[in-house]
Amino acid sequence: MELRKRIFYAIVILILIPLGLGSRFYWKTGLFHIYGGDVLYATFFYFVYRFLFVKHTLKAAFWASLIFCYCIEISQFYQAPWITEIRANRLGGIILGFGFLWSDIVCYTLGILLGLLFDKWCLSKRYFSEREKQVQMNNA
Repeated sequence: MELRKRIFYAIVILILIPLGLGSRFYWKTGLFHIYGGDVLYATFFYFVYRFLFVKHTLKAAFWASLIFCYCIEISQFYQAPWITEIRANRLGGIILGFGFLWSDIVCYTLGILLGLLFDKWCLSKRYFSEREKQVQMNNA
């Protein structure tokens, strides 16, 4: 069952990557360009957590992902030369960001909540076993 869930989460992650990058590099106008990448960024980390820790509850995934994303955002207050150099690299900038924004905190919360709701919905479908669904739903 764990392998099946990991494959599912890997597929979700592989879908989120081009969507998130596309929100930054292809969609040049609108709210999706401004906020979509941040929402998808957090959703991505939620599903990475689920991929790595398949046996953990939905609640654990929600809080761990939220704390992780908040820490990344808060770390943007730190502007030492070495981390600024990492942020100057395209990948480093995408992962670590550049400056603290309250709107990012809102987007991260929304993205992780969307990930949780999608995950919960998928668990309620026949993709996973009845026993696994019951364990996950009770711990959510």
